[in-house]
Amino acid sequence: MERIVNLHIEKLPEGVYLATSDEIQGLVAQGRTVAEILEIARDVARKLLEAQSHNQESDDLQPIADQFNYPLVVGQ
Repeated sequence: MERIVNLHIEKLPEGVYLATSDEIQGLVAQGRTVAEILEIARDVARKLLEAQSHNQESDDLQPIADQFNYPLVVGQ
């Protein structure tokens, strides 16, 4: 089942991006680009959810609806 996980992404002074989530405890990912960090964060989230599958926290995530908003980042 697919779930929506909100990420907080910030660019660090070192030039890399850091992603965390208030919804999945322990989700921390770092990458050189936003695309890279999304891929890493997805993998980390999947592994954390598997490890927490018996914990109530994973049931609190919102399932993907038939319609939802997605912020698309486009570079120029």
